Amino acid sequence: MNPGELLDNLPAAELLRKGLADRIAGRTTPEFCLVEIARPRLELAGLLPPAPRRLDSETTLFRLLVETEPNPYARYNSLLRELSSFEHALDHRMSRRSKAF
Repeated sequence: MNPGELLDNLPAAELLRKGLADRIAGRTTPEFCLVEIARPRLELAGLLPPAPRRLDSETTLFRLLVETEPNPYARYNSLLRELSSFEHALDHRMSRRSKAF
């Protein structure tokens, strides 16, 4: 399974794909912040090279949402719940993948 396929059909995969593209393009977006929050798991999955976090991702995410969302707190919590679902699904997929070898 290649790294791109690792994200297929996971919750919030499109948010993370956009965040990975934003990271490559040097854009600080809410999706990029989600990638930075999920960095430890994405590194373990081979989707990101090991590196220190580049920013205070949670604070930056909220700041960006304040600028664009009518209810930033609700959107912030919603995004973090989606990210949590993604991380759990990724962990499950990775454990199944390691048992296959």
